[in-house]
Amino acid sequence: MTDNQQNTKIIKIKTIFGRNCKVSEDNLLSHAKDCINERFVGGESLTTSAKTRAYVKLLIGEHEREVFYVIWLNNQHQVIKHGVLFQGTVDGAAVYPREVVKEGLSCNAAACILAHNHPSGESHPSQADIAITRKIKDALSVVEIRTLDHIVVGATVASMAELDLM
Repeated sequence: MTDNQQNTKIIKIKTIFGRNCKVSEDNLLSHAKDCINERFVGGESLTTSAKTRAYVKLLIGEHEREVFYVIWLNNQHQVIKHGVLFQGTVDGAAVYPREVVKEGLSCNAAACILAHNHPSGESHPSQADIAITRKIKDALSVVEIRTLDHIVVGATVASMAELDLM
């Protein structure tokens, strides 16, 4: 298959030796995700909202269906584990607080950051987003796992903590 058949854009980048190199956008994004995983899982801490938003946008921003994602953190806010817990359709995903709690306990998390995407492009959290966040936050607090933020990825990225919706 040619790059045009895959419907991906070819871009030019400079190598560390100063030479131009052609690479597909998809390939570049794949390598960027690998770099993020290496940097954050057990390494760097997610200590700023800007760093967290950039991390989450790269991980779930391109999904064509709604996905509910959780980043599990230790006491120093280093990533222990992350991944999609629930998948839905183009306009919603069923999320179960009980399953979120089970996952947090299984990796011995001290805190978490919730995230999901809006394939429609709308970034502002809906009333349903706010309600499920509160349910999950309450359920996790019973087992002493802090919920630091819920990030919504659309055309832009919204932090429910920054919007004071937590």
